Amino acid sequence: MTEQELVQRARKGDELAFEQLVTDNEKRIYNLCCRLTGNPDDGAELAQEAFLNAWRGLEKFHGESSFATWLYRLTSNVCIDFLRKEKRRRSLSMTLSLDDEEEGRQAELPDQRFAPEERLEQAENRRAIAQALEEVSPEHRQVLVMREINGLSYAEIGQVLGLEEGTVKSRIARARAALRKRLLEQGNFFGGPSSTK
Repeated sequence: MTEQELVQRARKGDELAFEQLVTDNEKRIYNLCCRLTGNPDDGAELAQEAFLNAWRGLEKFHGESSFATWLYRLTSNVCIDFLRKEKRRRSLSMTLSLDDEEEGRQAELPDQRFAPEERLEQAENRRAIAQALEEVSPEHRQVLVMREINGLSYAEIGQVLGLEEGTVKSRIARARAALRKRLLEQGNFFGGPSSTK
């Protein structure tokens, strides 16, 4: 059964059809939530919220894009809302220790196939990047995750966010610059010959 047929059935109240849509998209949606929040527990909770919103909002889906793209947009919005609330809640410094298990913010562990020194270097780089990602705005984090981690094209990102492709390109350029600035400020990466601090 095609995605479109499943959506049509789900809109008529067919829970099994919607369950199949969830199964087809759950890994991608969970991964998006985890990448945006940096926390598997928050990611699982937000993925469930996104699917619940999709079930409740099926009548609003008119098929201008694929269901997966629409779901991606819903999920992205749920995560951005969460990150904004989280930022307000944490009136402390935006600098977050990724080594602190109490905070539940852990960088992904590198593949165990690498040599110990490579694993250590990769872990340090991931921590630095994860920390820098935490410090950029939710909007910048969102486009970086979509482009650099999930590999979406500019057109796909534009479709998900309801933006023109040129706007997406400029937002990604600003997001990369903001991330680079944070990494340089942390002293984790060196700028090129033309970099200034």
